[in-house]
This record gives sequence, C-alpha cells and structure tokens, in this order.
Amino acid sequence: MSEIINRIRFYHYISFVLSNQQKDPLCGMCKAYANTVLAMSEGLSLLEGEHNDEITAVAPQVAQLLEEARGKIKAIDAPKDSVGQKKAGNCKMPEGVCFVKSSKAILNRL
Repeated sequence: MSEIINRIRFYHYISFVLSNQQKDPLCGMCKAYANTVLAMSEGLSLLEGEHNDEITAVAPQVAQLLEEARGKIKAIDAPKDSVGQKKAGNCKMPEGVCFVKSSKAILNRL
C-alpha cells in the first residue's frame, strides 16, 4: 500500500511541476516537457487501472491528491511539434540538468 501512496504523492508533485513549467518560455515549448506530460498522463491512467482496489482503500487525503493530480495533468496542453531546447541551443542549464527530466526521474526511484 505504501508504494501506491508514494506513487500518488509523486503524481501530485509532478502535476504541479508540469503545470508550473508550462508557463516557462523554454520548458513549456520543449520536447522533453511534451514527452513527460504524455508519459505522466499515461502512467497515471495505468496506475489507476492496475491498482483501482488499492486506490479506493487509501485515506481521503491521499485520494484528494490523486484527484488534483489527474485534473492538473489533464488540463495541460502539451506543445505539438516541439523541439529539444538544449539541442536547439536555447536552454543554457548545465549539462545533465533539466527541471522536467529531473523531476520525472524521481518516479524511477519509487
């Protein structure tokens, strides 16, 4: 059960990161951003489909996190035909640093 709760907490966290970075002039137009939005939407749907019974058993506060995450991720309009901002020479973050990819990487550690 704790794994499901941690995943719900992650999707809540990433939904706010993605919602916030949508307003960023580089992140919001980046291929990494668009790919992450798609992956998080699919991952959230998969989580809900595979673990529906466990999800219905979580505390109401945790269920609320899931509801907020779902709403935020669905509301994001990911850019179409986006380009990698680093590869295009626009993003000047240090090598290996990406707000979106770094946030997404947390999921792999859960």
